[in-house]
Amino acid sequence: MDQPTSGAGPADEADGGAEALGRPLPEGVRRRVIALVSDAFGGLTVAELPAQLRQYARFTPTRRAKFAGNAMAAALEGDALFRRRIGERLAQAQPELTDALEAGSPPAAADPLDVAAAAYVLRPAGWVKLVESAGEEVQRADAERADEETRRELEQLREELERARAHTRAETERLRTELEAARKESESLHRKLRSALSEVKRGEAALRRSVADADTARAESAAQLSAVESESRRLKGRLGEAEAALEASRRAAREGRSVEDMRLRLLLDTVLDAASGLRRELALPPATTHPADTVDAVEPGRMSPKDIAARALSETDPALLDQLLALPQAHLIVDGYNVTKTGYPQMPLEKQRLRLLGGLSVLAAQTGAEMTCVFDGAELAAPVLLAPPRGVRVLFSKAGVTADELIRQLARAEPPGRPVVVVSTDREVADGVAKAGARPVASVMLLKRLSRV
Repeated sequence: MDQPTSGAGPADEADGGAEALGRPLPEGVRRRVIALVSDAFGGLTVAELPAQLRQYARFTPTRRAKFAGNAMAAALEGDALFRRRIGERLAQAQPELTDALEAGSPPAAADPLDVAAAAYVLRPAGWVKLVESAGEEVQRADAERADEETRRELEQLREELERARAHTRAETERLRTELEAARKESESLHRKLRSALSEVKRGEAALRRSVADADTARAESAAQLSAVESESRRLKGRLGEAEAALEASRRAAREGRSVEDMRLRLLLDTVLDAASGLRRELALPPATTHPADTVDAVEPGRMSPKDIAARALSETDPALLDQLLALPQAHLIVDGYNVTKTGYPQMPLEKQRLRLLGGLSVLAAQTGAEMTCVFDGAELAAPVLLAPPRGVRVLFSKAGVTADELIRQLARAEPPGRPVVVVSTDREVADGVAKAGARPVASVMLLKRLSRV
């Protein structure tokens, strides 16, 4: 902000003022002067205001002091008429202070800043000394406040230093105590270490003794083993002699039993003749099958019913499935999700299961074959609440086991020779059950057969 400077202008000389400040107006006095002008500002009309101040006429005193401080200070310094009008408003607001300044004896109890500000506005005789003395008083007060603040800071720093020293002493004492405890603990650990080293040395000595005892025992065992082997060879020789003697005695016994053998042979012939007579009386036909006929195989020029059905019908013809299920004790194993996702994948899994199991129940009632439907249960969060339909066994694979593996286990569990039909389009499943002797068929075949149910 611009400061009012010394020197009297033409207006000052016209006003009769010959005094002037020799240095800038003290900052404290300047703020009081601006505050006085701002308060008195509102009592003047717009025409009474200098041109540069008329734009601030509607401002509040606080806003005028904030935004028009430099302009009011400059107008007060350079415009004697404006200063006189402000002085008149000041005389009306503070008549006692104004009268005392005009009389040349400012009140002793008044604030020096207020006295200096009023003297600067009114310009009585000796006003420069009043302003300068107020500035010196303010500087002296500021210096005293600075000294007081310095003393307080110094006292505070001394207190903080004392607290820091006390804390340092306490911390030193604590560290000394901890060091003493650590020293004692170290001595204790050293004692334990020496004791442990002694134990290790004793253990090493005991180990060396044990190794020596083991070597001695090993040598004794080797000697005993050699003696046992020698005794075993001697006993084997005696055993050979005993076997030779036993064989000689058996030969002698066989020669002595020749008469008994003749009688036994005669009795056997009698039983055989009686069996022949019994077959003639019962009119039994001669036996036409032999044990070799019971072995399941394909003779040259002949085909099994399965091969005949496969050659006569297409792999997707449901009639082939009917022929397979018509075999005695047939067992149908169904890969559930493989069939449902082939036939009706757009349905939810629950409805897929219900639709397939309903068709299998009807098929089981029609054919009388055993039926097992397998679903993958490895990823189920909870058991499925499902009542199996009549004639259909429903299985879910366990955690960690796929439905394909469960189907292969079911096929391997069946005895050789039983007709087992596995419904799945999965090539790995088909190959696996075929190795176990089961017949794989496509899911499309079962879907076509169920569509006729």
